[in-house]
This record gives sequence, C-alpha cells and structure tokens, in this order.
Amino acid sequence: MIRRLLVATAVAALPAVAAAHAGDAAHDHGLTAGFMHPFTGLDHLAAMLAVGLWSALTQTGRRMLAAPFAFAGLLLVGALAGLGLGTQGLAVPGVEPMVAASVLVLGLVAAARWRLGATASAALVGAFAVFHGLAHGAELGGGAALVGMVLATALLHAGGLALGLKLRALAPVWSRAAGGAIALLGLGLLTRLVIA
Repeated sequence: MIRRLLVATAVAALPAVAAAHAGDAAHDHGLTAGFMHPFTGLDHLAAMLAVGLWSALTQTGRRMLAAPFAFAGLLLVGALAGLGLGTQGLAVPGVEPMVAASVLVLGLVAAARWRLGATASAALVGAFAVFHGLAHGAELGGGAALVGMVLATALLHAGGLALGLKLRALAPVWSRAAGGAIALLGLGLLTRLVIA
C-alpha cells in the first residue's frame, strides 16, 4: 500500500520541471488544474512532502496529522487571501523567498528529526503554508481549483508520511539524506532568487 502511494505520487510529480508560479498568468480554474498545480513546482512539491516526512519521523498517533492538517488548512486560507488580493491587483511582497525558505527549513527539521510538540509543529508549517497559499491563490481562481489544490496537498502529505514511516524504521542516515536533499533544494531556490 505504501509503495503504491509513493509510486502514484512520483508519477504525478513527473511534470515538476518548473516553478509552479513562475509567471503571472492565471491557470485554468478547474478541479484538475488545481489538483495538478502543486505537482508542477518543485518548491511546493518538496515542502508538502517534507511536512509529511517530518511529521512521521517525529510524531506518533494522531499527533502525526497535526502539521499536515495545519498546512492544508492555512494553505487554503493563504490561497483565498491571494485570490482576493489578485483580483484587486495587489500582491504580498516576499512570497517567493518565503516559499523557498520553507523548503530549506522543512528539509532541515526533517533531516535533524527536530522534535516539537504537535501544536508547535503545526504553527511552524502553518506559517509557511500561508505563503504557499498566497503563491497559489494569486494564480488559481474559483472554488474547484482551490479544492483540487487542497486534495493534491493532502496526497503529497500522505506520500511524505508514508516515506517518513518507512524511514523511521531504518537507520537515521536515510531520513537525514531525505531531509538534507529537500534542504539543498531549498538552498538552491533561495540562491536562484538572490542571483536572479
């Protein structure tokens, strides 16, 4: 079951070759477009997987779901805010650096297996989720696209949880490698923003 979920997540992520919000143009506003949107940017894909990975590595039972639920909920809040601001021709500054920083930080906390309480973990990822939502909401329109985005987020969190549960049983070097790879991606994203 876990292997099938990981394979399905990987196959869905294959189109992830560009940042999901690289341009200013809005995407098709349907459920499918909203669902595919998080898979089309490595920054969102990595952050959402990292949330599940970190949760599975450091929490147990229902507490394992606190951060993923907080991320999904505050992602939606941020997306609605981004959508509202976008219709007014406004944008929040610093969204892209915060999205890149989230990938770096979430990769680092997963690699370190940094243990926080469920509430503190939810607050940390929730703060980052708002910025991911602002980035998505500025491009997606309508309820169907936002529902699709939240469903994809849940699937990516589930993939991260499955990976984390598998790695939790293995030597810590494997979870450190997975978190470290995500953190390196975040560092690369931040570097690209500074150089650009």
